[in-house]
Amino acid sequence: MAESSQHTTPSPNPPAGSATALFLDRDGVLIEEVEYLARPEQVRLISGAAAAVRRANDAGLKVVVVSNQSGVARGRFPEAVLPEVHRVISAKLLEEAGAVIDAFYYCPHHPTEGLGSFRIDCECRKPKPGMLLAAANELIIDLSKSWMVGDRLTDLRAGAAAGCRTILVQTGYGRATGITGSDASLNLEAVVPSIAEAVARIGV
Repeated sequence: MAESSQHTTPSPNPPAGSATALFLDRDGVLIEEVEYLARPEQVRLISGAAAAVRRANDAGLKVVVVSNQSGVARGRFPEAVLPEVHRVISAKLLEEAGAVIDAFYYCPHHPTEGLGSFRIDCECRKPKPGMLLAAANELIIDLSKSWMVGDRLTDLRAGAAAGCRTILVQTGYGRATGITGSDASLNLEAVVPSIAEAVARIGV
């Protein structure tokens, strides 16, 4: 499932039965960081990621990937590559642990370096919360009960702006942030080594 530039606002009172979600950045959190990953064969799951996603599945959480993919805007790879990459990720998760991603959202834009129609100051590019807000509407998610797990400050800011609690992982670019502990301004509750510890911190 892909979300590009649409921005929607969830109801301030989520419907009864709204789900709790685990929002995940893609590169550096779920899969190994590859600069402008452009080929499905480059996909490598981070150690423990499949089992972590499966635990979230078993706990009844919606698992949603929200990813900035400015490589499209910069002309590094065509947008059509992204669904192929996501199919490979899904296949690897299923094969390794029977794990499932409920939805993939991505932003293909960049505000200053994009080409053609991709060069826009959109609402979906993190640190704006557009992808999380769209998922909340489409998947009936209660953002106040949900979590955003990322390896960049932009991930944490997007999660906090959407009203989620956040966790920073030290895979990908996590260590480079210099963040070492909780931060109320980011709704940041923990800094952990990887997605496995993030899911354990959430309590599933």
